Parts: sequence; structure tokens; C-alpha cells
Amino acid sequence: MNTLLLLGAVILIACIIGNKFSARVGIPTLFIFIALGMVFGSDGLLKIEFSDYNLCEKICSTALIFIMFYGGFGTKWSAAKPVAAKSILLSTFGVIITACLTGLFCYFALGTSLLEGMLIGSVLGSTDAASVFAILRSHRLNLKYGTASMLEIESGSNDPCAYMLTVIFLSAMDGTVSAGNILYSIFAQVVYGGAAGFLIALIAKKILKKFKFGSEGLDSVFLVAVGLAAYAIPSLLGGNGYLSAYISGIILGNADIPNKKSLVNFFDAFNNMMQMLIFFLLGLLVFPSQLPSVFLPSLLIALFLTFVARPAAVFMILTPFRAPLRQQMLVSWAGLRGAASIVFAIVAAISPSYGDEKIFQIVFCVVLLSLLLQGTLLPLASKKLKMIDAHENVLKTFNDYSEETSIQFIRLEIDHSHPWVNRSIREVETFPGTLIAAVLRDKEALIPKGSTVLEEGDTVIIAAKEYLDRDGIELSERKIESGSHLIGKKLRDIDLKKDGLIILIQRGGTDIIPDGESTVEEGDILVLYSKSS
Repeated sequence: MNTLLLLGAVILIACIIGNKFSARVGIPTLFIFIALGMVFGSDGLLKIEFSDYNLCEKICSTALIFIMFYGGFGTKWSAAKPVAAKSILLSTFGVIITACLTGLFCYFALGTSLLEGMLIGSVLGSTDAASVFAILRSHRLNLKYGTASMLEIESGSNDPCAYMLTVIFLSAMDGTVSAGNILYSIFAQVVYGGAAGFLIALIAKKILKKFKFGSEGLDSVFLVAVGLAAYAIPSLLGGNGYLSAYISGIILGNADIPNKKSLVNFFDAFNNMMQMLIFFLLGLLVFPSQLPSVFLPSLLIALFLTFVARPAAVFMILTPFRAPLRQQMLVSWAGLRGAASIVFAIVAAISPSYGDEKIFQIVFCVVLLSLLLQGTLLPLASKKLKMIDAHENVLKTFNDYSEETSIQFIRLEIDHSHPWVNRSIREVETFPGTLIAAVLRDKEALIPKGSTVLEEGDTVIIAAKEYLDRDGIELSERKIESGSHLIGKKLRDIDLKKDGLIILIQRGGTDIIPDGESTVEEGDILVLYSKSS
């Protein structure tokens, strides 16, 4: 047991290090997770034996529920609404066109049966939300014409259609399907799935607004339960659980619910964990020694998908909207395949009506090629097609983005030696872009006016724009122990490392904003700012 726990810790740390490495070399993070799984697997360095397709399908399908739920929860509808019609068409008819063209290619060029070709096309029909989101965020791809929102909505909502097609063609292989069954299946998947997602989200929203959770964090646990219920309830009725989870996520993510910021932060971390789990497990499941036998057909399918099937679907749908050519080209290139395709391939591999593990190997190989080729070159393609919008911020299209106008309040104590004491507010000099928002005097909050005179003992509340992008900033603490050579020194006499600054002294439960004359005492905690490496 202890060995397994240690192994789990090592795997998580390796994934985190891999995430940092991928950002530097420009390779998609999710490819690193898959590669780590292959390294740990039976053909890799650690030789971990894992070949249970059924267990893997259950775990990955569950993880996919939360990826779908958060795909909706993290999408800002106000940013997505202008391009919603295009996105929905891409996530439905776009998937069908891509699947059918790929299926016909497999039939005519690779010699598969027609149904097997259509099954492969269906499994590969959807683009991967996790891959697209990760690249848009990590490279800050601020795309023109609302393209980022279009890709987010499409990639977040097209898995249900691909799953529906996969189920239909597996049923056709079983020989029990009819036109009536297909029509009812489509009806049930869409209507039951959509209605369940909508109703579950409305009920959950009312509970979140009215119910007082006993302990902090239980609202996050409640949303986990909502995501599971959103999948399970319509699935029991024959509906599409992934569609339901996605719709529930969109409604709740764009609703005015309490504690929303912490909920978004929780699901952001939880979603990262699910992505690590699903991609690592899929990498662990595959046998790299078996991939060379399917590499050539996988390469041909990947090339056809990238340069024929996906562009054809995109151009057929976006041309009537008079979308710019360069936008259509970029949307075509951004059709990355990912975890959902591999999971659906496992569903096909363990299905009694098909049951051939080769589809898993082919799809796995296609996904690797897609992540490496399309994912790595997506930032370059955006630049070459002149689709980068320097005046926008792609993070605005996600619900975890905090607007630049967010206000930070600063507390300032006015003592007898303060230069503002006994001066009116109109006479004091403040930094440009800041505002004296309130004056606290004798436990009473005063609305400040230009004529308000500041007195000794007042607390002045200053409002300023909050600095949100903390990349490049590193804060550290240093406690001054007995015998430290810094005791008794003034800050101006302390030689800090390059680009370092003491921004706060914590002394006896009091926070002191220091200046050059401040003296260090034993027991102080110095908060230092420096540039992160």
C-alpha cells in the first residue's frame, strides 16, 4: 500500500514537472502526460503492468464527466454568445461531416469495412476541449473574430455528438439497429440529455443560493455531486450524460451563485487532476511496441483528418456565415484530437459487437500525432495567419478570469507623525490611479470629501486597481532569529540580493509597511519580493 502511495506521489510530481517543461519547449502539456504514462508502463522504464481496458474505460469515462462539466463551468457565456450558433453547428454537423469523411477514407483507402471505417471516424470525430483550453491559456492566444470562444464552445460540446455516433455504429455492427431505433436514439440522447442538464443545473443553482453549507468547501463537494448526477440521471433514461454535464456546467458557471471564485479555483485544480489522471492512464495502457504496426494507417488517418476532413467540415459550416478565410483556416488547424477519442476507442474495443483492440492503438497514435503536429504549431499558425489580437485577452473568455477593473483596498494608519495629519483630502498627494475611498474614525466610516480633514488615529482606505497577473513575482518570508546579523540594522543598510525588496515586516501580530529608516528587530518576519527565475 505504501509503495502504491509513493508511486502515486512520484507520478503526480512528474506530471507537474512535465507541465513546466512542456511550457518551455512548446509541446502540449497533455502529450507530456501521455508520454509519462508510456515511460511508466509495461514497455517503459518502470514496467508497470496495466492492460485492463474495462477498468481504464470506467476511470477515464468518470474523469471525462468532470472535464466536460468544467468545460461548461469555465466558459463565459457573454463572450461565447456571439459565436454560439457557429460553435454549435461545428460541434454537431461538423462532427458528423468529419466522421463520415474519415469513415469513407478508411473504407476506400485503408480497406476497412464500411461500418468499421465509420466507427473509426465517429471515435475521432470530436476535438479535445482539454487540449484546446490548455494551449489557448498557456500561450495566451488572443484570437480575432471571437475565434477563441468559438473553439472553446465547439471543443467543449462536441464530445456528446461523437459519443452518440459511436454508440449508433456499434449498434449497427450488432445487427439490431433500425432506422426507427436510430431516430429514437438521437432524440433520447439530445432531448433527455439536454433537458436533464438544464433541470439539474436550475435545482443546483437554487440550492447553492438558499442552502447554508455547514463547513467551508462543502459547496465544492456539492458541485462534484451535481456533475455526477448530471451524467448519471439522463444516462439511465437513455440520454447523453456528457451533454447533460456540459449544459449543467454552462448554466452554473454563468449563474450568480455564492462563493463562485473559490468554486472556479477548486474546479480548475480538480480538472487539472482529472486531465493528469486520464492522459497518464491512457499512456500506461498502451504498449508502445505495438504502435509501429499501426503507425502507417494512423499517420494517413491523421493527415486526412488534419488536411481534408476537418477543413472540409469547417469550410462547409463557416462559409455561409462569411467567416474570414484565415479564421476558417485556423479553426481547421485547431481541431486537436484528445482524450475523449481514446476513451471512445476503448468503449469500441471492449464492446461485444466489435471487440478489436486495434482501434485503440490506431486512435491513440492519431491523437499523439495530432497533439504533436497541430498542438505544437497552433501558436505559430495563429501568428502566421495574423489572427492574434493584441488588444484582447483570451482569459476573458473563461469564467475564472477576474476583470482588470477589480479593486484592491489598501489600509493606511494616520499617526501623529504622518505627513497627512491635519490636512484636508484635497491637499494630500496620492499616487495617480488611486482614490481615498473611506476614512475610518472612532469606529465610524466617513464618506470622504475634498474638505474632509484627516486626524491623528484615522484609518484611510485607499482604492486601486488590483494587479492580477503575478507571473514573474516571488514572495518569500525570512524570520529574524536570535543572533542574526540583521538585528538593529536599518533597511537602507541591508544589502539584499539583486532586484530584492522587503515589502512587509510582521512584528508581534502587527503588519508594518517599512521604509528605509525601519529597523529590524529579533522575532521579525520579513516578507521579501524578488523576481522569480
